[in-house]
Amino acid sequence: MTQTPLSPRKPDAREKLLASALRLIRTKGYTATTVDDLCKDAGVTKGAFFHHFRSKDDLAVASARHWSQITSALFAAAPYHLPQDPLDRVLGYLDFRKDLVRGEVAEYTCHVGTMVQDVHLSAPEIRDACHDSIFGHAQTLEADMEAAANDRGITLPGGAASLALHTQAVLQGAFVLAKASGDAEIVRDSIDHLIRYIRQIYQSPHVEGGDMS
Repeated sequence: MTQTPLSPRKPDAREKLLASALRLIRTKGYTATTVDDLCKDAGVTKGAFFHHFRSKDDLAVASARHWSQITSALFAAAPYHLPQDPLDRVLGYLDFRKDLVRGEVAEYTCHVGTMVQDVHLSAPEIRDACHDSIFGHAQTLEADMEAAANDRGITLPGGAASLALHTQAVLQGAFVLAKASGDAEIVRDSIDHLIRYIRQIYQSPHVEGGDMS
């Protein structure tokens, strides 16, 4: 009996709406993106929308979790995990982030970072979902940052968790500047500054309490 190859499964309405949310919200912002926009982009009816999501806010929360799943898989498979030296892995992560900065602004900026700027006061459930995504990603850097400090006999000012969050603060801030200017080079420059800063920290034998002398 000859078997025919299985056709790839077509995305259902829920998956189409999540993909549209990532695309449109990064382009237009959360507030400016309507349910009608999402349905039109996804090619689904409003009935299908409300079958899967109670409201636009409900979709936003789901989209933040969907974003985390997609980006977690992307970063987990990235080559920066390969070097033996944990500092090389940290610096490789930043090089990888720099390589991702290509195309239009909406293609390389952060979905959850965009949403939380719109709704941090008005929609606490969305804010919390964005928090979990951004802070959860930062946590993936902590072990390598701490290991690199231990290997070099230094104490990181504020600890590895603080440094990991600082990397995200630089990236998110750089995305804002890129949106304001339309210039992706600002993001690359900011990452280069961050790389130099981290190299300086790990080269200094006395960094406890922020003393860089």
